[in-house]
Amino acid sequence: MMMARRLRIALAAFSLGVLAAACSGDPNTSVTRTVPSTVPGDVASSVPSMSSVPTSPITVFAASSVAELFGQMGVAFQAEQPGAAVSFAFGGSSDLAGQILQGAPVDVFASADQANMAKLVDGGQASGTPVVFAKNTMAIIVAPGNPKGITTLADLSNPDLVVVLGAPEVPAGQYAATVLENAGVAVTPKSFESSVQAVVTKVTAGEADAGIVFATDVKAAGSNAAGVEIPADVNVIAEYPIVMTTSSTNQPLATAFINFVMSPAGQKILADAQFEGFEAMLA
Repeated sequence: MMMARRLRIALAAFSLGVLAAACSGDPNTSVTRTVPSTVPGDVASSVPSMSSVPTSPITVFAASSVAELFGQMGVAFQAEQPGAAVSFAFGGSSDLAGQILQGAPVDVFASADQANMAKLVDGGQASGTPVVFAKNTMAIIVAPGNPKGITTLADLSNPDLVVVLGAPEVPAGQYAATVLENAGVAVTPKSFESSVQAVVTKVTAGEADAGIVFATDVKAAGSNAAGVEIPADVNVIAEYPIVMTTSSTNQPLATAFINFVMSPAGQKILADAQFEGFEAMLA
């Protein structure tokens, strides 16, 4: 409980720090070190012991669709690595990538798509090769009980429905556009949201009838929402890459955190939330 309380305090404190960092525009770079691309079975021996890892905190920018799960990982990681300190900021991958490119002091970036990760690679802000740590698919999110009777993507074209989608620059918006194009369905959304979590919030708050989100977001919403499956032949597979940044001031701890995400313990957290992680793919 004490560790969870410390993490919540760190999260709150860092949220304020992110805004200041995003406005500063001053790059903070250090010597590049490649992040090991490991898979379960190889990871346990590659995680450094805390006796060899500096205890200065690391900051992790991650897509909003993994916010709850990375919060769990932070607690579990710090329990495994006493003395380690990890703080997080969650949001749309495009916004987070932009902040890093503008000089926000970040150690690790986890994106919900490859396109925004490519921005960091092209901008020289990725230390090493990004590693895919999870996969996801898309689903239609509706109100509990599906009162509008939405059963297919084609139903979303009904002008009487209030549909919201992620903005075109965020992963959820890009994936939704691809899904609709694959299905040959034209939808005029009521609004474009800055993150997938904003789409979920609009539907669960009763401000929208439906939206297209990650399948794991429907599960995370619990009794506050229901989901409609999107057929595999028009759906997409969303890849989530993670990498250490060149501005990391604690590369050993950043490496250890990434290895934890890739480890069986980290992958179990993802699998429990129905992400397609390495454990599922290797089973």
